[in-house]
Amino acid sequence: MQFNYIIVDRDGPFITITMNRPERRNALSLAHMQELLEAFRQAGESDARGVMLAGNGPVFSAGHDFADMVGSDFAAMRELLTTCTELMTTMQRIPQPVLAKVHGLATAAGCQLVASADLAVASENAGFATPGGKGGWFCHTPMVAVARSIGRKRALEMAMCGDPIDARTAYEWGLVNRVVPPEELDAASLELLERATRGSALSKAIGKQTLYAQMEMPQPHAYAYAVDIMAGSSQTADAQEGMASFLEKRPAKWVNR
Repeated sequence: MQFNYIIVDRDGPFITITMNRPERRNALSLAHMQELLEAFRQAGESDARGVMLAGNGPVFSAGHDFADMVGSDFAAMRELLTTCTELMTTMQRIPQPVLAKVHGLATAAGCQLVASADLAVASENAGFATPGGKGGWFCHTPMVAVARSIGRKRALEMAMCGDPIDARTAYEWGLVNRVVPPEELDAASLELLERATRGSALSKAIGKQTLYAQMEMPQPHAYAYAVDIMAGSSQTADAQEGMASFLEKRPAKWVNR
């Protein structure tokens, strides 16, 4: 697929997907989201060990592109929002860890991208907002992801007030994993992604998908589900190799099978 709004690079074991609409503040038009969705699908089917999401220009992403939405009827709006939902869930569904590298402002669906990523590193210059609450169109779908990251009270403050929070507050609230000076953002993002992709890629994929599934379950159901998955995954070659290499005090040899 030829991309017009994003850049996809492969460097060793990692794929970087960069939003490249700086003139539109990386606003998420339907075409832009379709390209992101396809890029994440392709990354998920590749042998890459990790995926990084970044943005070019002054902001990470300004959210949905109102120029793509104003005057649209219900069917068109539902298609756009359904595509956005599919993008967010695909980021969590692919087997690799996904890290958002946030250099600037992330608002509305842009903030949703950060909340949907498995991991996030933010520059001290970054900010985060779901501004619909102080306008005419509440950020309903962005709050699905944001509320699951930061909890109800803080989510309601962000959603109802609509004011941006700075990177340090986002870290304290659990929206991002790290906050670093701008000049350290690239290195810190790569360092975290490298650590998050150590070990068996198969084990990591099963673990990521199980974690997202059990978080939505009541605790007894979550334990029952996790017991079955953990018992089943113990029979994989990599699980057996991990146990054997630990006992034999030697480096593991992963087969990811």
